[in-house]
Amino acid sequence: MDHLPGFVLAGLALAGSPGPATLSLAATGAAYGARGGARYLTGIVLGMIAVMASAATGAAALVRSLPGAAPVVAVLMTAYFLYLAVRIATAPPLSPERDHRNRPSLAAGAVLSLTNPKGYAAMAALFSGFVLVEGKAAADLALKTGILFMIVVAVSLAWLSAGATLTKVFRNPRWNRIVNLVLAGLLVASLPFALVS
Repeated sequence: MDHLPGFVLAGLALAGSPGPATLSLAATGAAYGARGGARYLTGIVLGMIAVMASAATGAAALVRSLPGAAPVVAVLMTAYFLYLAVRIATAPPLSPERDHRNRPSLAAGAVLSLTNPKGYAAMAALFSGFVLVEGKAAADLALKTGILFMIVVAVSLAWLSAGATLTKVFRNPRWNRIVNLVLAGLLVASLPFALVS
């Protein structure tokens, strides 16, 4: 357990740093409010659980080692991120009617997590770079998974809530357009960093 503080700090830094998932959560919170983004956040978290399982078992490394897999994954991820950026950039001003329609879905959040190489790289580094319980692989894996789950939930809630503080801005058409374009631009700008991961 000597490595626990370092593991938690690394987990917060890797999961909480600006990237496709965190920026899209902020954009969702800003456009739809914290409540309106709850399904999307749930999808992000569920997707990250699958990413954790993949990193912990080595399945992600196996897929990445397949010939030709990396370019296909990169193209799919790029297309999905660009699709999200366009949806964010073109979202109309927030209105009471919009609060109940067109909110990002649970499936959209899960797909984002599952297509985000940054998430796989971060989880692989955390699972392989730290030993929290010496000599007990199952206990070590369970502890890491539990801690990372709590970190992912906390970080996701923080980014969604941070975005939700901008909800009033989104009712003004001019500010809505500016904030949408900035968030969409940041999402696209995060793409090269995600591809390098």
